Amino acid sequence: MPENPRPAARGASADWWRQAVVYQVYPRSFRDLDGDGLGDIRGVTERLPYLQRLGVDAVWLSPFYPSALADGGYDVDDYRDVDPKLGTLAHADEMIARAHELGLRVVVDVVPNHTSDRHAWFREALAAPPGSPARDRYVFRDGKGPDGSRPPSDWMSHFGGPAWTRVPDGQWYLHLFAREQPDLNWANPEVREDFLHTLRFWSDRGVDGFRVDVAHGLAKDLGEPLRDYGGVHPDPMTQLPLDGSHPLFDRDEVHEIFREWRKVLDGYDPPRSAVAEAWVATSRRVLYARPDELGQAFNFELMVSPWSAEQFRVEIDAALSAAAVCGASATWVLSNHDVVRHRSRYALPAGTDLDAWLRSGGTQPAPDDEVGLRRARAASMLLLALPGSAYLYQGEELGLPEVADLPADVLQDPIWERTGHAQKGRDGCRVPIPWTREGASFGFGDGGAWLPQPASFGELSAEAQDGTPGSTLELYRAALRLRRELQGDETLQWIDHGIPATTHVLHLRRSTGWESVTNFSDADVDLPAGEVLLASGPLGEGTLPADTTVWLRPAGA
Repeated sequence: MPENPRPAARGASADWWRQAVVYQVYPRSFRDLDGDGLGDIRGVTERLPYLQRLGVDAVWLSPFYPSALADGGYDVDDYRDVDPKLGTLAHADEMIARAHELGLRVVVDVVPNHTSDRHAWFREALAAPPGSPARDRYVFRDGKGPDGSRPPSDWMSHFGGPAWTRVPDGQWYLHLFAREQPDLNWANPEVREDFLHTLRFWSDRGVDGFRVDVAHGLAKDLGEPLRDYGGVHPDPMTQLPLDGSHPLFDRDEVHEIFREWRKVLDGYDPPRSAVAEAWVATSRRVLYARPDELGQAFNFELMVSPWSAEQFRVEIDAALSAAAVCGASATWVLSNHDVVRHRSRYALPAGTDLDAWLRSGGTQPAPDDEVGLRRARAASMLLLALPGSAYLYQGEELGLPEVADLPADVLQDPIWERTGHAQKGRDGCRVPIPWTREGASFGFGDGGAWLPQPASFGELSAEAQDGTPGSTLELYRAALRLRRELQGDETLQWIDHGIPATTHVLHLRRSTGWESVTNFSDADVDLPAGEVLLASGPLGEGTLPADTTVWLRPAGA
């Protein structure tokens, strides 16, 4: 391991993350260089020039650690190594160094709520007796009933079914996700110290920042008797109490953990960044983004909002206000590895049950895919016009849709089995992305792809769109180039004039004078005066068509 931290990309700016564009790579679905059907670290390294040309500031890698893939790599066997199927630590070092050569920063996932059941600690816990120090690193409890045959509480797994699994000696262990993902006990000092070691390990190798998985789930009320919560898993965004009192999520004690992390991250020059995945209400999420904690937290509201100007404006205002309260910058995201891609979401009729749509193989109700693409392009340009940092998910720059018709025999998401096949899960957004028009896996790799790609991917490939006027790839390249040139401070001004009075248009001005206008309606509206810098689709004669965003420079700006 390197003795000293490597220099970060683009100079030593401590706040590079505040208005950065970060590109999420799901490594197993990005590029397979060794031909085994799984994307790998060398494949990421090979495609870094593509990301530089795209115009992003940083690349965020979902977990690439050793894993049985019980949950797509989020079941981690060893936090300080690389899965042999994906490469080696030397390959990771080469990838980080190459990214820095290209002026890209590197962010990696850290998964602190749980390990895999193959982790050395958990194997030790299973071999140890109840009450042992090895078991105290996790959450083991005796069961209820005369023979302990009932779970210790009614807590439910995110993936369906109970959050407890019984081991041969009769005790039960907690797993808020798959049973292969036992929850760690963050009241144990050894657990806390080990993750500080992990942060130092990757920071010393040159990593610039961390994305923190399930940041709101670490601290738990494990006092006896365990509190039930009614047998229904709460929706953290809408149902959690706002006082930190839930037994499992968003407890106030979690912030002590992240203050410890910040001391480690600030020990580097420049300080390492961190962003919390905290599915909690905006008023609570702001706490994770305080400067003495992680510094930033994902805003997921736009990712779950309908195609509505009114709703987008409400969520944008709330996110900007919350960020200002704690001194962070806002974050914006439309798609990631856990949700239906936004092109397909926007193609569905309002109120569609996404699980029912996925179970139907993407056929009922039939989506209007062209409307979905227009809206996705418009939404992406609006997102990139906002102050703060933008997180892009691999393939969205190609306009990829959700692959909703995956056959049951290829599904790998644990949600599929744990819900008794009631929910298809997240595999449809994780299908390997296409690089070329032709080939068995459209350039993903010589050994095929671990999830089947539809025939339509050929014409959506990077090769097909490269240099093609009007393609989604070229739109993203142009938008990211302009964003870098036009970016001002972290403010915006809403403009409610210059277009017909309507709730279906969002018109904003940035501090450097340029403007973004998005038409959410199903009819043309008047185009405000000014020099057109970029549009997400064709413009009319003095009009802004439905489902279209335009960037303008007004006269004199």
